[in-house]
Amino acid sequence: MAFLSGRLYGTAQSMDLILETSQSRYDTLNRYYDGAQHLKQLGLAIPPELKRFTVIVNWPRVVADSRVDRLDMKGFRVGDDERLAEAAWQLWQRFGMVEDQSSYLDFELFGRSFKVVSKDDDGDVEIRSVSPEDIITLRSPVTGDVYIAYQRIRDEYDMTVRRIVWTRKRTIYMDAAWRVENEVANDIGIVPVVPAFRNWRTREPAYMPWPRLQGVSCISDVIDLTDSCARDLTNAQLAQETHAVPQRGVLGATKGDFVDENGTPLPAWEAYFGRVWALRNANAKTFEFSSAQMTNFTAMVDMYARLCSGSSGLPPNYFGLAADDAASADAIRSREAKLVKSIERDQRALGAQAKETARIAIAMMMGVETAKRFDQCEALWHDPGTPTVAQRADAVTKLYSVQDPAGRPLLPREMAWEELGWSPDKIKRATSLLRREEEESLAAYLKPEVPDAGNDGGSGDATSGGDAGAASAKPQQ
Repeated sequence: MAFLSGRLYGTAQSMDLILETSQSRYDTLNRYYDGAQHLKQLGLAIPPELKRFTVIVNWPRVVADSRVDRLDMKGFRVGDDERLAEAAWQLWQRFGMVEDQSSYLDFELFGRSFKVVSKDDDGDVEIRSVSPEDIITLRSPVTGDVYIAYQRIRDEYDMTVRRIVWTRKRTIYMDAAWRVENEVANDIGIVPVVPAFRNWRTREPAYMPWPRLQGVSCISDVIDLTDSCARDLTNAQLAQETHAVPQRGVLGATKGDFVDENGTPLPAWEAYFGRVWALRNANAKTFEFSSAQMTNFTAMVDMYARLCSGSSGLPPNYFGLAADDAASADAIRSREAKLVKSIERDQRALGAQAKETARIAIAMMMGVETAKRFDQCEALWHDPGTPTVAQRADAVTKLYSVQDPAGRPLLPREMAWEELGWSPDKIKRATSLLRREEEESLAAYLKPEVPDAGNDGGSGDATSGGDAGAASAKPQQ
């Protein structure tokens, strides 16, 4: 078997080293998302016997999941070419990209996500998402285009079993030892790996440790606050055991006061829970310390929750702070203004990734010339705000009811449906149903009236008429 050429081999090894070095960063983010961060990361010197009192508040998962829940793509628009937009959307649906929330979670949690377009053994195009832990790209500092991509494929034991390198001209498949197994020509001249970076910057700051990866995790601002709240709750757990319950004391007691009727010394826990109520020594005195107040701990938790709300943009109730008012639709939108704007920025980054991914897939299927139409492509998203259907419907209805001087609605019907948040599939179905109803109404209007079978002008009427004539001819009695 052959090996990669010297320069390409060196570049691929450097990219593999970046992935290995970045693994600790990804592991830390994964642990905070799963609520499995180590005790040493909390800055606490907790003895082993007290580890069970440790409390981890999983606010990073709340932040990440709340953002992912608001990322719902609903289709493509490619200028006025509805056929091409429908083809791209069907391709997107076929490979589960609509339901692929894991890619959105990678984007929010790691600050980056990757999509790969390839062909299977039968020559059919396929789209898949790859974890940022296993794939990386290099971009041209001049044009910003990806000119090389590298992926490692690992088994269930995290051992690398295969490697893939993409260039503008070819795709190279290798085994774990960097031996080339297969090469496939790249007919479209584009690296079929599309990254997306959250809060992308033109250049990473020099003070950041190597490797300086693009993309900012959505939980980066709440990690330190989460650790602080965990310390506060852990201290509260310890205080609850030692200070929240009133402590008792005895002065002047003898050893004989702490034995049972058989003279056997009482266990410490029996004495603690009130087994000893009577003391033989008349001069012995008992006393009790007042219990400690726990409000200082709850006040600190509330403060950390409010700080997390301010830094993440999530409303305070997401962190357990109940609102005292019954929020109206306008109040809900106001509280979520920062969050919605941030989600819309993420939608632009993910929409650009979806657009480029669809362009590459269409280029592989229909040719590069057809894919050039995607210069006018736009990814369509559902509204990231909390749905206020009545308010939105009222606004759209008013716009639709306003007419221009020619008597036409100011807002076309299909655009009104778009403003209501309907997906292209739903709009298409509604158009089809309306057209069918109009055709049925028109057919019913144009259909000639047919007399009832019992009252037509045929033989039945003649018979009826003959009977009537015979009846009239009879002499009256």
